[in-house]
Amino acid sequence: MKAIQAGLPWPLGATWARDGVNFAIFSSHATRIEVAIFNPKSGAERARHDLPARTGDVWHGLLSDRRSGRGRHYAFYVHGPNQPEQGHRFDPHVALIDPYARELSVTLPLRSRIVDSSFSWGGDRPPAIPWRDTVIYELHTKGFTQLHRGVPEAWRGKFLGLTAAPVIHHLKSIGVTTVELLPCQSYVSEPFLSQRGLKNYWGYNSVAWFSPANEFAVADPVVEFKTMVKALHAAGLEVILDMVFNHTAEGNEGGPVMSLKGIDNSVYYRLLADQRHYDNVTGCGNTVNCAHPQVRTLIIDCLKYWVQEMHVDGFRFDLATVLARDGEGFNQHAVFFRALQAEPALRHVKLIAEPWDVGWGGYQLGRFPPGWSEWNDRYRDTVRSFWRCDGGKIGEMAERFAGSSDIFRHNGRKPSASINFVTAHDGFTLCDLVSYNERHNEANLEGNADGMSNNLSWNCGVEGPADDIDIGALRKRQMRNFLATLFLSQGVPMLQAGDEFGRTQRGNNNAYCQDNEISWIDWRLCDFNQELVRFVRLLSRLRRKHAELRRETFLKGTASRTGIKDVSWLHGRGGEMTQNDWQDPETRTMGALFGNRNNTAHRLLFLLNASDGAHQFTIPPVLAGAHWECRFDTAREAVELRGMDFSHYYPLVANSAVLLEC
Repeated sequence: MKAIQAGLPWPLGATWARDGVNFAIFSSHATRIEVAIFNPKSGAERARHDLPARTGDVWHGLLSDRRSGRGRHYAFYVHGPNQPEQGHRFDPHVALIDPYARELSVTLPLRSRIVDSSFSWGGDRPPAIPWRDTVIYELHTKGFTQLHRGVPEAWRGKFLGLTAAPVIHHLKSIGVTTVELLPCQSYVSEPFLSQRGLKNYWGYNSVAWFSPANEFAVADPVVEFKTMVKALHAAGLEVILDMVFNHTAEGNEGGPVMSLKGIDNSVYYRLLADQRHYDNVTGCGNTVNCAHPQVRTLIIDCLKYWVQEMHVDGFRFDLATVLARDGEGFNQHAVFFRALQAEPALRHVKLIAEPWDVGWGGYQLGRFPPGWSEWNDRYRDTVRSFWRCDGGKIGEMAERFAGSSDIFRHNGRKPSASINFVTAHDGFTLCDLVSYNERHNEANLEGNADGMSNNLSWNCGVEGPADDIDIGALRKRQMRNFLATLFLSQGVPMLQAGDEFGRTQRGNNNAYCQDNEISWIDWRLCDFNQELVRFVRLLSRLRRKHAELRRETFLKGTASRTGIKDVSWLHGRGGEMTQNDWQDPETRTMGALFGNRNNTAHRLLFLLNASDGAHQFTIPPVLAGAHWECRFDTAREAVELRGMDFSHYYPLVANSAVLLEC
């Protein structure tokens, strides 16, 4: 019997079976494809075989040599025309990574690895947190636990680190429901970073979308990733993956041939009219051609794998506009969206778009289909601008706080379509947002020219660390202001890891290449800033307790039959805001009076004072007879204040926020 037989065209990739390993790979322009088997210890090539069969554009073969099974390394050698002017970059001398590889080798050169998918999931179930109840926590797998002394040393910076009891306890204690992991699929560093002695830390430079990165594993990345998901699920926590389907590490026409470029370049990438150069709407050298049916199949197969085999609960799509680009630009009705919706395995997972890329027409906030949520950068910018005392922001602040209906109310979408955030991995941390006016990215070795220049930040009077007690107090107050606004806004709050205890990146707002203490979370701050942690715990409790903070409909200011509005916007004198109040650029103080869930009574009054002066906020006469208690005042470190008389007015300190409950 021949060592390799025809096998099957499905599933794509390397599939281990009792009678051998089936290999299948798509290429519409190849003329010949070989599969090579390597010794995993020495790296030496042990055998090479032509894939003997072709079904349509899928080349396949069943290798019956059982020694080529689980644990073996393999690569494809793809023959075809090397004609860049025709869009073809085949090179039969280059060993290519399988786009469907479940794991890559640990050492260079990178090889695909055949894995056994068996794992004891026990009674694992997805937590299935409703969108309205979701609180997202964005973290980096390595940076989150690298310095955590409560995590076993071998697990620090690894998938297993997230299973440690102190880590899970912390996440639960601050009200997190959903952990969003920065890219943890196999990736490589860009050559220009390696030449500077730096590395791609964030991981937005993928080489194998199905493969968990070896860097985050003690020994077995697939098993340890599953172990992590199982442990987080057992604690009631969802897992969302940040996926980078918009570009790959192969770069532009001068970049390396590693996988897709050598398998079928003109299919997998968007090319310019000359076919030689790449359409670079990602700013990363190339753009994945999601308009091609095979590329869509690859991406959807990948998503299904992470859901069905790895049990993840959702995805955040980096530069998601690329997913829906066709020949005319972004298409709200793109085939990709329809194909995704039609896949039963993906119908109920959480889908989050970063709704922009850097190409023409790339900014598409609010235009993704129903069922998607989107990173709302207008929320981020408005909240930042309001709390740094910029004038003329009161109207937009109310709109963002109420769920951004002006952006998302079409097609039956809900407030949960808005992922609200003040900070994220890309930009300042919360502490740095109130400590720096300018970026300080010198450690990136790009002359401090990288990263955003317009951060809408305010250093409270001194750039960087300050010994002044008043400045320190103001910065803490501002951090509480941001956190209070985030947790009380309609929509889905997203907290960046470590912001709950004031982590800093020393003013670096683009720490993508800093795999060191600049990016790693310093857990000593959790003890040092315990009052801030307690404040976040209070905010999450309040959000869970009050359904009016988690509505399924947008706040509209409309009254029920009882005459109680879902929200009333109040000026500092206690009356409802007028058109003149909204248009006055000097208005920096307002109140949001919430009706309860059924709009039968008033229960919460949120007061905001973004001015640099104190203000006596008048309690509306209609509420004066009620008993109000202060749930928090960001001007005070004490978490809850009781026994104070607020029957007529509340003394708002400059740059502060207060929540009163009836």
